Amino acid sequence: MTPSTATKPVLITGAAGFVGFHCSRALLQYGRQVVGVDNLNDYYDPSLKLARVTELTNQPSFRFERLDLADTAAVAALFAAVEPSDVLHLAAQAGVRYSLDQPFAYTDSNVTGMLAVLEACRHHGVRHLLYASSSSVYGANTKLPLAEADAVDHPVSLYAATKRAGELMAHTYAHLFGLPTTGLRFFTVYGPWGRPDMAYFKFAKAIREGRPITVFAEGKLRRDFTYIGDVIEAIVRLLDRPPETGGRPDQPNTSQAPFRLFNIGNHRPVDVLTFVATLERCLGQQAQIDFLPMQPGDVEATFAAVDDLRALVDFAPRTSLEEGLAHFVAWFDAYYGYR
Repeated sequence: MTPSTATKPVLITGAAGFVGFHCSRALLQYGRQVVGVDNLNDYYDPSLKLARVTELTNQPSFRFERLDLADTAAVAALFAAVEPSDVLHLAAQAGVRYSLDQPFAYTDSNVTGMLAVLEACRHHGVRHLLYASSSSVYGANTKLPLAEADAVDHPVSLYAATKRAGELMAHTYAHLFGLPTTGLRFFTVYGPWGRPDMAYFKFAKAIREGRPITVFAEGKLRRDFTYIGDVIEAIVRLLDRPPETGGRPDQPNTSQAPFRLFNIGNHRPVDVLTFVATLERCLGQQAQIDFLPMQPGDVEATFAAVDDLRALVDFAPRTSLEEGLAHFVAWFDAYYGYR
């Protein structure tokens, strides 16, 4: 689905990141002007982030600004200069295990940064704010599939708590100021140009280099692996569908304010050992596996209900794991020169 060709730009935070890069590229291809924002931190290899930015800056309708969202004055000044029609707030400090060691990185980025974006959107008449949340907000919830109307009161990592805080802040601004906000609960997104800190990326690198991979909980953890192309299609379709008032205030995923939450997942959970076997086939190599116990902050399974997303935009993620990993491996080998 093609988004509207509004004359004002879309502002995308985290544009040098995995999802932000793909969103920027897709909207540029649809003829939108895009202003990308990123602080280019070193949580993972900055050279990959710079390579993504280089790909984008080759497009005449793209402008890049290096900026830390915790600098609230700089964020306000940027919004005043750009006057975006819509905002995709995808910048965040990611990673569950990293939050055990660097907790303040999460409050700076995921709470203070979110508040800076909300305030700027409020004061500059933004039509629609879409922001990245996470399947991690479901925490200790064991009811599957995980639905947007389920309770999310028991996070098991600080990362999850900060993402849930972002959802609650978004609702507050929707309620107080009429700011249309849509939260995107991403489920284990993978694909070309992905994040080196994620397990599938580490697995591919280790297998190519003949090193063992580390698999937790005997490989029994199940994840709803979601291909990046499907994630972008869902976001593009949602962009021109800002939520309206009149929802149900007794459910956590909707409200009488212009506020909605959507799962963005493939709704086909796969256990980690099956995932590894699929990756082995795509790589044409066998993995050496070291098994370790389940780690603090992990959950046993993620499985997205996507009925709400499909009902609104007539689309839900559907790329098979075999196809998605084949695309990833082709990019991975070319980018790192393994083949």
